[in-house]
Amino acid sequence: MGKISETFGHINQISVKDDCVRYNSGNAYGQLTYYRSSVLNVVLSKDEINNKHSYAVISSPENVHTSYTKDDQVLKFNSDKLKVELNIENGKIAIFDLQDKLISKDGLAVRWLGTEVVVSKELLEGEKFVGLGEKTGPLNRRGNAYVNWNTDKFGYAIDQDPLYLSTPFYIGIHNGMFYGVFVDNSYKTVFNFGASTERFSWFSAEDGEMNYYFIHGDTVAEVIQHYTWLTGRMKMPPLWSLGFQQCRYSYYPDDEIYQLAQTFRAKQIPCDVLYLDIHYMDAYKSFTFDKERFPFPMQMISDIRKSGFKTAVILDPGIKVEDGYGPYDSGIKKDVFLKYPDGENYIGEVWSGRSHFPDFTSNNAREWWKNLLPFYSDLGVKGFWNDMNEPAVWGQCIPNFIEFDFDGDKTTHREARNVYGMQMARATAEGLIENQPGERPFVLTRAGFSGIQRFSAVWTGDNISSDEHLLAGVRLVNSLGLTGVSFCGNDAGGFAGDASPELYARWITIAAFQPFFRAHTVVNSRDAEPWCFGELVEQIARNYIGLRYKLMPLIYSLFRESAVTGIPVNRSLVFDFPLDENTYQEKFQNQFFLGNHLMICPLESTKEFVKVWLPKGNWFCFWTGELFEGNKEIIFEAPLWKLPVFVKAGAIIPTQKLCQNLDKKSDELTLHVYAKANGYIQFYEDDGITHDYERGVYSLRKIMYSDGCLHFSKSIGDYQSSIRVIKIVFHGINPANVTLNGIDCKVYTMNNRFVEPIESIDIFSTQNGQEMKEEDLSCLEFEYVADEIKLRW
Repeated sequence: MGKISETFGHINQISVKDDCVRYNSGNAYGQLTYYRSSVLNVVLSKDEINNKHSYAVISSPENVHTSYTKDDQVLKFNSDKLKVELNIENGKIAIFDLQDKLISKDGLAVRWLGTEVVVSKELLEGEKFVGLGEKTGPLNRRGNAYVNWNTDKFGYAIDQDPLYLSTPFYIGIHNGMFYGVFVDNSYKTVFNFGASTERFSWFSAEDGEMNYYFIHGDTVAEVIQHYTWLTGRMKMPPLWSLGFQQCRYSYYPDDEIYQLAQTFRAKQIPCDVLYLDIHYMDAYKSFTFDKERFPFPMQMISDIRKSGFKTAVILDPGIKVEDGYGPYDSGIKKDVFLKYPDGENYIGEVWSGRSHFPDFTSNNAREWWKNLLPFYSDLGVKGFWNDMNEPAVWGQCIPNFIEFDFDGDKTTHREARNVYGMQMARATAEGLIENQPGERPFVLTRAGFSGIQRFSAVWTGDNISSDEHLLAGVRLVNSLGLTGVSFCGNDAGGFAGDASPELYARWITIAAFQPFFRAHTVVNSRDAEPWCFGELVEQIARNYIGLRYKLMPLIYSLFRESAVTGIPVNRSLVFDFPLDENTYQEKFQNQFFLGNHLMICPLESTKEFVKVWLPKGNWFCFWTGELFEGNKEIIFEAPLWKLPVFVKAGAIIPTQKLCQNLDKKSDELTLHVYAKANGYIQFYEDDGITHDYERGVYSLRKIMYSDGCLHFSKSIGDYQSSIRVIKIVFHGINPANVTLNGIDCKVYTMNNRFVEPIESIDIFSTQNGQEMKEEDLSCLEFEYVADEIKLRW
């Protein structure tokens, strides 16, 4: 009987070169490299380390000051942030901070079970784990295990694992310390945080090198910033893609699209994007239109564009095997499809029938794909929805020996599957930039891998119309944000099944505060537009969709922050309150922030009261201005029209006038200033369409509030703002004798509503949101200037 498993063994050879430690035991090889003072790359392999290219990591090691010492037992390799100890006897690694506090320590030495490689870490007292992206389950992953293997799962259970997208990165928290681990290996990986064992947490890859990055930070935010420095950050999306988007499987024929657009505008419900699902195609073939259902697609797209709607289309990777079908013929000629080991093109069954699949890990295939995209862009299509890109086929069992180019490092489905969807999104995004260099692309994907944020927004796949999925979707979005995927959301109302009026209403109120905001439903389900659930739900939907448009100056500024720093738009409580045990309680784990000042508290559609945790500090009810002292639990009354939303003291919330789409820029900016603490916002503007912001054509200014002062820094950048009037509304304070740069300002009072009261449906009901207002607020306004402004009182 051979060895059950193999371990690293005694290290007998060590070399140090270019701030990199290489070592081997004759049985295995290891490499330690500081990418930053707080970012250590660890590579462990049974064979000589090959430094294979990465689809996820785009950064190179910086110049890091390191020190190196060695005795017979331990090699010490330190930066100015970390102390690393490598055990000479067995290759185990321990990592400390500069105060010699243990951050992480190997449990058993690294082990190989055939091709599988496993790294275990000691479970430390009170240690919690968050992240891993699109994973169901609780916020704190401890006691659970997860698999990364992109999987098409229609109507998935709320404990289903794996799902569509893999981001093998988690954050560990213990003893006031924060660290992250990112495993840069696209084979199937497993992360076990103490499931079925109390000794260790561990992570494994079924093949390839164990290539992981250990990231240390003083805060959760710092860990995420380092991770997104490694894997990249999103570009600014087109502004219109942050508006409300309406979809179903499917709208057809074209008359239905016209009617949909007309109804949104007639009912004054804001919307920016309408989707075409697979029934727009001729026999479900990508890069076609059904000539009977959509005889004049360019005309239709142009007509609804005049009403402020962009058109987005679904685009699947499968290319039907059919002579005379252009993409098939050109794909055969260009030799772009996945292959069996004997060189024959792989065939799988999808919507279009027997199909080939482009090898998106080949530059040749990506270039071919890019050249197909003008079929849509020349018609005026603006949004590209990449679906079925796990890749999905009927039977859900692509042979593992299918071969991929992997950009010159030939491999099989086992290594390439998890990056396939990411590379499809890459080809789509890069093709749109090349074909339409004056416009930002909008790509939406179901599948992806770490780094997908560089190319695409993400939605969480085929969810179900249920309260359980409503709350599970909140956690999925928050968890994706913790792994660098900021532009994400789920199908509001639920995809599979029929949402009740109450569920749809509650879902819309929550989704209005999430980064990606789209309603979608499956074929043969009930009509699921905002006006299809009765007058009450229509009013609630109009209110909250409209509120999102009013909050767009805040949302857009947060997207800019995420594009620059990697910090997510939606933030779990763990982001700012990781050491508060209430953050991880089941009853509070769904709460999240939009930015760092608006706290949203989701609840089921069947409940009208909810327990809310108010972290330390002071909090205002967003609707009424009622002031609450923090660090306590409250019970909040939450009828369908009144989602619990709280504002952190010191917040500055920028809003604009209500609009029906985001084509036209607002000429008025209102700043809601909340007293009782100091605070600030980085307010950002650009044209919302082009890439000119990358060349300095933007406006950025810091707006700071402190007791008795509101300070606007001088605008940075070359963008000429559309704003002509700035209005200040004070909450929790009534300043008098206000001066603007030393000149007296007129202060007046006003009442404020963020949403309208519900017109009474039940003549016996007295609860309709009339109380969702603040009265007699101090207010002032002045002409916009880009120079420094100081308001004092």
